[in-house]
Amino acid sequence: MATTTPSRGRRRAPSRMTRAAGKAAALQKPRVILALLLLLALTSVMLLHGYLRAEVGGDERVRSNASSSKVPDKVLDGGPILSFRGGEAQSQSVPEKTIALTFDDGPNPTWTPQILKILEANDVPGTFFVVGSMVSRYPSIVKDLVNQGNEIGIHTFTHVDLSYQSDDRIARETDQTQLALAGAAGITTTLFRAPYSSEADAIDNYSWPVYKKLGEEGYTGVFVDTDSDDWKRPGVSNIIKWATPSKNKGASVLFHDAGGERSQTVEALGTYIKKMKAKGYTFTTISGAIRQGNGQDAQSGQNAQDGQSGQQPGTEQGEQSEQAGGQAPSAQQGQQPGQNGQLGQSGEAGGVNSLQAAHRTATGTTLYEGKALVAAVTVAEWTVPGLATGLAVVGVAVMGRFGMMLILARRHYRQRNKRRFSWGPTVTQPVSVIVPAYNEKECIANTLESLAKSTHPIEIIVVDDGSTDDTSQIARDAARSFGMTNVRVIRQENAGKPAALNNGVRSASYDIVVMMDGDTVFEPDAVHQLVQPFADPEVGAVAGNAKVGNRNTVIGAWQHIEYVMGFNLDRRMYDLLRCMPTIPGAIGAFRRDAVLEVGGMSEDTLAEDTDITIAMHRGGWRVVYQEHARAWTEAPASLKQLWSQRYRWSYGTMQALWKHRKSLTDKGPSGRFGRVGMPLVVIFQIVTPVFAPLIDVFTAYSMIFIDFQAALLAWLAVLGIQLVCAAYAFRLDREKYRYLLMMPLQQLAYRQMMYLVLIHSCITALTGGRLRWQKLKRTGEVGTPAGVS
Repeated sequence: MATTTPSRGRRRAPSRMTRAAGKAAALQKPRVILALLLLLALTSVMLLHGYLRAEVGGDERVRSNASSSKVPDKVLDGGPILSFRGGEAQSQSVPEKTIALTFDDGPNPTWTPQILKILEANDVPGTFFVVGSMVSRYPSIVKDLVNQGNEIGIHTFTHVDLSYQSDDRIARETDQTQLALAGAAGITTTLFRAPYSSEADAIDNYSWPVYKKLGEEGYTGVFVDTDSDDWKRPGVSNIIKWATPSKNKGASVLFHDAGGERSQTVEALGTYIKKMKAKGYTFTTISGAIRQGNGQDAQSGQNAQDGQSGQQPGTEQGEQSEQAGGQAPSAQQGQQPGQNGQLGQSGEAGGVNSLQAAHRTATGTTLYEGKALVAAVTVAEWTVPGLATGLAVVGVAVMGRFGMMLILARRHYRQRNKRRFSWGPTVTQPVSVIVPAYNEKECIANTLESLAKSTHPIEIIVVDDGSTDDTSQIARDAARSFGMTNVRVIRQENAGKPAALNNGVRSASYDIVVMMDGDTVFEPDAVHQLVQPFADPEVGAVAGNAKVGNRNTVIGAWQHIEYVMGFNLDRRMYDLLRCMPTIPGAIGAFRRDAVLEVGGMSEDTLAEDTDITIAMHRGGWRVVYQEHARAWTEAPASLKQLWSQRYRWSYGTMQALWKHRKSLTDKGPSGRFGRVGMPLVVIFQIVTPVFAPLIDVFTAYSMIFIDFQAALLAWLAVLGIQLVCAAYAFRLDREKYRYLLMMPLQQLAYRQMMYLVLIHSCITALTGGRLRWQKLKRTGEVGTPAGVS
């Protein structure tokens, strides 16, 4: 479970600053929006990353054994090239003694470059039917492929069987692939091959409408009539054998440059090309096969239309392209066919040679949208694996921290609860209890009543920080009704909690001062237990054990778990490491001279308790945790109040750490905190809480799109470890285990809120924002300790 900053007091916003506070609150809204946008961006990146791998929107169904009664016989009996010029289906075969090498499922960073080298070495072109998601991931390979003189066709974006898909999905699969090609190589294409397709006679009543629809949009469908079956890895000799056409026939031959381990394909390809050349075969692209099949008619028709002689090759290519595949299909919905590149323009102008007749130069919106797609994919390709690695590191660190917490907490408990353990001579001298109060009319009487039952001699100083209610009068009346003669009520103009505490310290009569909140109640022996460590002259401050009093609500139970496991288990560890970062504002004790020596309670940060604690370390004092000194505090009762409180805690902690950053290079106790305590706080109270909720996001992602059972078991395993830690913390604090039933819900909801709070705080810190404390609404429901269940 991600830990947050320990419990601390509540600073009172000066009433005269209401207008400024309102302006500050208004400035926070854009930061909240920015935090939410950051979360949305990360989620979008994850979804894009999943979509590229067909984890999101993938479909593994493959159509088989369907009727072909609606498919024209001339198509079923025709060649592997299917076009729809003039709206009528036309089939064409590859000319005799001619091979069109086709490769499916790429590009792949391992196998495609090896295949390209073989093709280049043998001066042979290929036609690559690429998967759009792979194109967007490896754009440089596609660019090399085109520049080498090979031809490109699309093989959908996610490699799905289109016969199962809607028209909208079919359009997305083709359009997105065209955009990927535009972004990668600056082209679009008219060639199309459906995943899981084979020979033309395999077209059925479900896939036929797909080919008709795409054909009407200008695509040329490409099938195979000779399949190497290299994906089966049957051995090099079989691949060569099965890829060889019979009886000198021409063929559209299928290989794969991706989709699995393709070493046999790479090994077989060079031998196959040499063998077929020895038999008198020539190699061409699909468009080249179409041109050869059409003979010279296309060139004659083009020359007659232009009325020119000596036509440039690029012009010839334009007309041949039209015969090869019709007009260029749209790379965007709503774009007119052919808009990506004008028919008849020179292919060379777009870096396309004369064999690449199916290519069109991408221009305008298509080009820029394609580049944006490739850029977004690049971000996703770096971000998601980086996050996954970071989360793995965080997971290991958090698990290691849990282990360290359990070991040190057990050691702390055994050490401090030994019969022979003693801080030194029993501390019996009176102490001063300072109670800063601002509009605490609901709580102040309960606070004083609990102090009236103290077993240790005390004086009580109530510092009314300019309350606008009857706090002062209620305090005086409560003191009289409880027969307390040791209560002083000091009124001051509203100046904030640090000023109130400093006023109390200056007014204190004794050498030890106890600080508490005006909404907190102490157990009878809390003060006595809290001051015993001062028998050790090295101890300058003591942190008490703050408990959530209003724990019988869902929000209260969540905070109760957090206080017991996250805060108090932490304090045991920090105590033994001698780098306690925070003494809770609800219950803490200090040597009066030490407080004055370090400059008193500072107003530099919103976390005056963390600030003074670090200052005590830097002053050479030891700070310890006294688990037996218990106080009950009223935690925020609504999500809005909880957000407000934790936002201030997080931001204040960052301020305090930045203020004391020089402790990193200090010597002695100050340097110990800087080099031990500060890294622990930064890593486990700022960094890991930001990453920890993303573990849940990745878990949900895995459950939905990858392996539900494995992801669920992993999440339950982590939850189980957290439950063990929490149960041990509850055992040490002698708390009831029934509250742990709320822990799974806490992990699903509460931690996500803490994540957003921390992001909000980080953005505020990075943008130089300033924040004021607002008074939390109190109900006074936390009465005397005896009434707490």
